Amino acid sequence: MTTLMIGLLIPLLGTMIGAAFVLLMKDEMSLRLQKTLLGFASGVMVAASVWSLLIPSMEMVDDTGCWSVVPAAVGFLLGMFFLLMIDELTPHLHIGTDKPEGMKSHLSKTMMLALAVTIHNLPEGMAVGVVYAGAENGISNITLTNAIAVAIGIAIQNVPEGAIISMPMRVAGNSKWKSFIIGSLSGAVEPVGALAVLLLASFLMPILPYMLSFAAGAMFYVVVEELIPEASSGQHSNLSTIGFAIGFVLMMVLDVIMG
Repeated sequence: MTTLMIGLLIPLLGTMIGAAFVLLMKDEMSLRLQKTLLGFASGVMVAASVWSLLIPSMEMVDDTGCWSVVPAAVGFLLGMFFLLMIDELTPHLHIGTDKPEGMKSHLSKTMMLALAVTIHNLPEGMAVGVVYAGAENGISNITLTNAIAVAIGIAIQNVPEGAIISMPMRVAGNSKWKSFIIGSLSGAVEPVGALAVLLLASFLMPILPYMLSFAAGAMFYVVVEELIPEASSGQHSNLSTIGFAIGFVLMMVLDVIMG
């Protein structure tokens, strides 16, 4: 139980470490650094989706031959659609823009920023939860070390995310501590999402291959719809490409070594 709770909290710790950078901040985050960090986070999420979610999804049903790809394909598309619907229905505001997305509302700018981050972090928490659920229920190709690797990988990419959230809030006029707290709380949805999946684990076990790929699809949506466009627009997009490569390789190596 202790190992499980630590695993669920590791991603939140990564966000808090990143958000703490604002306490040392003297100037606005440079565009070069922001592009690199966005690319890095994208690479980690893509690698985690492929190596820790999609491949295990297919391996769980590899005795079905060519049909083993069906749960991965169906779950992936459902995950993309799920995040698409949340994105369309939830009023939110991305950092660096003044145009809200989703349904019209009278929420404050800070609240809409928080909702944008919640949408972003929800699939990451689900990914951690579903892998831990597989490990806790003795799924042969998913071990506790696999689950820890996913949690550590998500935590690593949460460090730059925490900084990217808290530092612009400081530039916008919030105090350092308020920016730190909001940046840290942006990761709170991850352990909540992971715990929700674990509590429903007994019902989800029969469809675990679909849940693994569902989490992968949800994470891919965040990468394709938000992270990559932000990382590739404007100047220094080559730095985001380098960051992506480093993040992808780091997560791939981590998953293989710990798997």
